[in-house]
Amino acid sequence: MNKWRSVEINVCFGDFVTNFRVENIFHKLKLTFTIFLYFTSSISFCQFKKTILFAKISIRSSVYMRIFGKGFNFGQDGPGNRLVYHLSGCNMRCIWCSNPDGMEMSAGNEVSCQDVIKEILSSRMMFFSGGGVTFTGGEATLQADELITVLKAVKESGIHTCIETNGTSERLNEILEYVDYLIMDFKHFDSERLQEFTGVGNQTICKNFEENCNKGRQQHIRIPLINGINAYSPEEYAGYFSKFDTKNTVFEFLSYHEYGKEKWKGEYKVKNGFITNEILKEFKDTFDRFGLKVVTT
Repeated sequence: MNKWRSVEINVCFGDFVTNFRVENIFHKLKLTFTIFLYFTSSISFCQFKKTILFAKISIRSSVYMRIFGKGFNFGQDGPGNRLVYHLSGCNMRCIWCSNPDGMEMSAGNEVSCQDVIKEILSSRMMFFSGGGVTFTGGEATLQADELITVLKAVKESGIHTCIETNGTSERLNEILEYVDYLIMDFKHFDSERLQEFTGVGNQTICKNFEENCNKGRQQHIRIPLINGINAYSPEEYAGYFSKFDTKNTVFEFLSYHEYGKEKWKGEYKVKNGFITNEILKEFKDTFDRFGLKVVTT
């Protein structure tokens, strides 16, 4: 989702350099590109005659993120005190979603990546106890190009970076090059059931999880537990996860809540989604038995 609102064009002919700015014309361009123009001997330009003239034109544009919420919290979206950005748009339609107001890409406001970077850098003193910046959603990875731009800049400045994702992005591996802490949802072990309740299957989620395990990456897997949807068969979850090297993986169970129910404009389809303490304990005990590390934040 690249949004270009202003473009600065630099033109170089030998030692001659000029630049000018074009507003509100170019859309969905690459961040930088180069055009080579060759003038044949029949063209006279400045003092160049009967020679080939090499011209370089570079275009630099402002890139915009779409953000529908932000704020600080401690220890909930990654370690320490963190500045959390909620990026607009989501490819899932979870019927229990607590942020339905951020599902559409049109939600929120456009903010230039440079302004986001500046805000993060200026908040450095707030990142105590190993804190930093977290991008969540919606689904943050839908804005992959913009996300990479910001993550790379702030990570190079020594700020701890985190993303929270549903794990469906084919570009997750690319994004993780600039991520210190990964939080990834795993909503159901059954792809057809996941498709039924979210509109998306789990093939890519499983692929990304397995690749992270194979590469020894840190990952924090969150499993929401919802009565009547996925809060059953803990052995199915634990059995799947235990097939892989999870020494750098922790698991967290999130009991169903209705914090976002009032945000829904249409029908809220979850009925009696709350789970008992006994079910939660059963999941924790099962994961312990399979040698999987369970945490609570």
